[in-house]
Amino acid sequence: QVQLVESGGGLVQAGGSLRLSCAASGSIFSFNAMGWYRQAPGKQRELVAIITTAGSLRYADAVKGRFTISRATAKNTVYLQMSSLKPEDTSVYYCYASNLIDYWGQGTQVTVSS
Repeated sequence: QVQLVESGGGLVQAGGSLRLSCAASGSIFSFNAMGWYRQAPGKQRELVAIITTAGSLRYADAVKGRFTISRATAKNTVYLQMSSLKPEDTSVYYCYASNLIDYWGQGTQVTVSS
């Protein structure tokens, strides 16, 4: 049973920074890709950032230049460093992993105050 456990969400003022962590049960190289999605109230879940096993990166246009996805393979953990946060970044952030099946974490709330 794959488990993804997120941590690091919270309340921050606009312009501030947060780092989200996602710890996976088992090796992260068992997944084709891992990353982060977010969902704000009344909106669809959207991609934030993805990193593939080969190390390819993909970011949503809204976060390019402000967010950085990375991984620590020895810890089976993927991170999302978020800087220059804006109120519109307020969402529940979900860790995502995929091999032949998609897996999701429970979500962590990020709130950015103006």
